[in-house]
Amino acid sequence: MKNNKLKKQNHVTYDCNYHLIWTPKYRKSLLINGVDDDLKEIIQELSIELEFEIISMEIMPDHVHLLVSISPQLGVHKVIKRIKGRSSNILRKKYQNLRTKVPTLWTHSYFCATVGGAPLEVIKKYVEDQKEV
Repeated sequence: MKNNKLKKQNHVTYDCNYHLIWTPKYRKSLLINGVDDDLKEIIQELSIELEFEIISMEIMPDHVHLLVSISPQLGVHKVIKRIKGRSSNILRKKYQNLRTKVPTLWTHSYFCATVGGAPLEVIKKYVEDQKEV
């Protein structure tokens, strides 16, 4: 987990940080007793594979908080989809209760908010004032 700076990748300079939250199906408290540690490991492996940065991560019994920096070329949805897909596959094979307590490990939905940078009103004014400069 690194400090947050401008990043460059394939003709793009970016600073795209997101707060992501998602839950197990029915928001059941399933992310305990080693599942949480295995999930963190899976997410860390995917961050290396997909080349996104984990700024902060916390696994709660019934939801996941992830603060990440993701290239616009990769995209948030692709990251979430890969994390949910791979973790569901691996964790449901390893932990029988994840196969018997819920039909699928994760809900289809997730929360995503951008983080950092100037407030929206400041950027809006900057864009609107461009022709006046």
